[in-house]
Amino acid sequence: MAKRPYTPKDYFFRKAKESGLRARSAFKIDEIAGRFAIFKKGQAVVDLGAAPGGFLQIIVNEVGPTGTVVGVDLAAIRPLGRPNVKTAVLDVLADDFDAKLLEMHQGPFDVVVSDLAPKTSGIKSTDEARSLRLAGKALEISRTRGRAGGHFIAKLFMGGDFEQFRADGFTRVKVDVEVRELEEQIDLDKKYKHDVAVVVDRLVM
Repeated sequence: MAKRPYTPKDYFFRKAKESGLRARSAFKIDEIAGRFAIFKKGQAVVDLGAAPGGFLQIIVNEVGPTGTVVGVDLAAIRPLGRPNVKTAVLDVLADDFDAKLLEMHQGPFDVVVSDLAPKTSGIKSTDEARSLRLAGKALEISRTRGRAGGHFIAKLFMGGDFEQFRADGFTRVKVDVEVRELEEQIDLDKKYKHDVAVVVDRLVM
């Protein structure tokens, strides 16, 4: 079956705009949250690669006013107008990132979400390696800042050393399920022409 061409203003783009969501990718985290019952009221959640804030809009509604949501990205995130949402312009690969994240929230995170994606170069192997590096940093954060029994959600390009990453990277994480983005509700990254994996894991530190 031939793939449909990527169209920026497709059904999900229009639906997001009608729903007041900042990005069509918000439907991705909404689908995952509903399918796997990830979020609970009062949780602390960090969203890595959070701009423009579509994920944050869904997450803050899931955790409610007693929860804490932290969003970071290389790009500025327009304020959501919710007092329990903190955002900052940070580079997750910078040497001082861990210290700055700790300044934003000192306790553990119940859920670590990574929608980090590299700036694509058009060279598949390069893009996959960059994606893997970002996913590795997100996994590191989930280990050092995640709460045992919490969840780790990460999007990354498949290919390259993906299988090695999964084998070596999850030594302290029990894999509950891996979702390849095959369904229209989740598959929102066709423009990159990469196979994309969404990994949903439970932390068992």
